[in-house]
Amino acid sequence: MTLKTTLMAAVAAAALAMPAFADGMMIKDSYARAAGMSASAGAAFIVIENHTGEDDRLIGASSEIAKRVELHTHIEDANGVMKMTHVEEGFPVAAGETIMMQRGGQHVMFMGLNDAMEQDDMVTVTLTFEKAGDVVVEVPVDLERKPMHGGMQMNHGTMKKDGDS
Repeated sequence: MTLKTTLMAAVAAAALAMPAFADGMMIKDSYARAAGMSASAGAAFIVIENHTGEDDRLIGASSEIAKRVELHTHIEDANGVMKMTHVEEGFPVAAGETIMMQRGGQHVMFMGLNDAMEQDDMVTVTLTFEKAGDVVVEVPVDLERKPMHGGMQMNHGTMKKDGDS
């Protein structure tokens, strides 16, 4: 690879990693992952900042990476087991506030992956807001990234807090 090609690739990668800003919604620090190379599901984790001056709501997401894309979160049941659930009403994003979609919490869920999610791939995701409309973001696949906040681990569809048996 020549120096010119290497520099062009670095500039392109940096441009794709920059925050998306549309209609007052800033999307940053996004990444996507799947549980493994043969996984049929994956997820995207995104930070959303509302700079519109009015409350809004993330009401949907779409992507060509999967047959179905939903907004999900984890809820603790009566037995203390964390279960993933579809949030049909979406997530509120108050004016001037930030929501952090992260592992073990709110996220964009990809079900029925059309292709394998490989390290450093880019996934195009369209986030749909009630007022701001559609915001298209390029999400890098990062299979090596560790959760920002520890304390959760996935085990065959259920989630346990560290220290639970």
